[in-house]
Amino acid sequence: MVSKEVERLLLKVQKPGRYVGGELNEVIKDKRRVDVRFAFCFPDTYEVGMSHLGMKILYSLFNSREDIWCERVFAPWIDMEELMREKNIPLYALESGDPVSEFDFVGFTLQYELSYTNMLNMLKMSGIPLKSSERTELKNIVVAGGPCACNPEPVADFVDIFFIGEGEEVDLEVIDLFKECKASGADKREFLRRAAQIEGVYVPALYEVSYNDDGTVKAYTPTCGAPAVVHKRLMKKMDESYYPDNFVVPLVEIVHDRAVQEIFRGCIRGCRFCQAGFLYRPVREKSVETINSQCRALCDNTGYDEVSLSSLSSSDYSQIVPLLEKLNTWSGDEKVSISLPSLRVDGFTDDIMNKIKTVRKSGLTFAPEAGSQRMRDVINKNVREDELLATCTTAFEGGWTTVKLYFMIGLPTETEDDVAAIAALGQSVVDAYYRCEKRSKGKSVRVTVSASSFVPKPFTPFQWEPQDTIEQLHKKQEHIKECITTKKIQFNYHDADTSFLEAVFARGDRRLCRVLELACERGFHFDGWNDCFSLEKWLELFEECELDPAFYANRRREFNEVLPWDHIDYGVSKQFFINECKKAYADTTTPHCRLKCSGCGAAKYGEGVCFEKRQNLV
Repeated sequence: MVSKEVERLLLKVQKPGRYVGGELNEVIKDKRRVDVRFAFCFPDTYEVGMSHLGMKILYSLFNSREDIWCERVFAPWIDMEELMREKNIPLYALESGDPVSEFDFVGFTLQYELSYTNMLNMLKMSGIPLKSSERTELKNIVVAGGPCACNPEPVADFVDIFFIGEGEEVDLEVIDLFKECKASGADKREFLRRAAQIEGVYVPALYEVSYNDDGTVKAYTPTCGAPAVVHKRLMKKMDESYYPDNFVVPLVEIVHDRAVQEIFRGCIRGCRFCQAGFLYRPVREKSVETINSQCRALCDNTGYDEVSLSSLSSSDYSQIVPLLEKLNTWSGDEKVSISLPSLRVDGFTDDIMNKIKTVRKSGLTFAPEAGSQRMRDVINKNVREDELLATCTTAFEGGWTTVKLYFMIGLPTETEDDVAAIAALGQSVVDAYYRCEKRSKGKSVRVTVSASSFVPKPFTPFQWEPQDTIEQLHKKQEHIKECITTKKIQFNYHDADTSFLEAVFARGDRRLCRVLELACERGFHFDGWNDCFSLEKWLELFEECELDPAFYANRRREFNEVLPWDHIDYGVSKQFFINECKKAYADTTTPHCRLKCSGCGAAKYGEGVCFEKRQNLV
């Protein structure tokens, strides 16, 4: 429901469908009949935000209550933003067209560190003061969640409340507290003080930070009765957790334009670089019956002809073959394609292949992560080259001719030979295709080798490790290029400049808030997009604030250093991470959670893989 003013701008922008709302399944309510209005802000474009599963879940969950109206807000692309500023049009929500400044809650999901400038820019476009301390009334409560909330410190000055962990329950508890405080006349400070007592809520304004002379954190001191450690929230019973039976169907093509069905949370594997694998422990699965009924409802209500089974590692779902058999009882007849986007090299079997061939065939994607076996042991990938080649051969025999392989460069202990092994492994996959007698005749193979740069992240065994310098990463990228000798391999790599800044904010402390505030003043936004990113301009900001970004990105930390996120608990103990880091340097692997419990600490939740019966294991 956009205004006439906005309508007049639409013919001047690249994709008007981003800004109008009115999609199938959007939720419209009478704002006079709701108690709480929640602006769910995704700090990126419509196409990216509309693909995000967490937003779909929470949007539907909030709107399932009559007293809450949740609306969607996305970052307008550069062309629209310029026009909105020129015409003094504030940022608005798609459902009502109302300015974001009229909402009780302004919520952000933080999926990527380089979206922080978009978050601040969206507040600025809304006319809402950036700093929590400048918003004194009980309105425009800025809340944030998502994986980046595990280290909230670089944006701590701007956010009133961080949701730590999974949000389905804690979000509603905070909204209910807000209603209570509003009805009783309590002020914002009282609301925040009481909110901090809810498990999974971090209120940064209630913590004082002190620093050592060398610039490291000395201590986080809670005030006003806030807890010394904030523990994450967890949905324990996935079959009982809320899941929508429809999604808003977008007006323009989005990044992942299909129905998405979550099959489990967490990961059993323990790859040492992977933050998500530890943040969402323990693994908790949905039943085959629940997944099947939810998939069917989504297809019926949205019209999508593809369902993506979402998880960190789909083939690790313990009932994956029975699930695919169940889905195939109706998906084939209704021409619905089932896709498994997160397959492990050792999880692609004949059974799985035959079940996902039903309607159409796209390229397969696997993530060996490292080229050499030694490096795969260092990162605890637990995948062998012969398994990858056997898997690719199975796929080639099944008619696939396109394979994407994801790798990472700059990992701890990596050598030049390890880097060269990435190209060699790509070549081995090409060779496996031409050795395959049952391959598609007359067709050529295409292998895409993609190399991202390692970014050390909080709550991983590598959280203490330095990131390679930009120069080192560039040399490794060039080395892979030089080692590729066939046109059958396409090499893609991620910009090392953005990876550097990602590392700065991933492990940064509260002093970075000043850098971000300056960035907002100077108009920085869409830093995750090459068209907008300038490392040179960022380095000028750090210099102006007298901070060295290398202190955060390229410095090795000692195990006894106080980390900016040490007062946050995601269920995995610091000692476990230390042990895993030491095992990485010894090239020693750790078995996955279904083979043997490694004592990470997640068993304290009393649910999931930690308590499944381990039968028939050798």
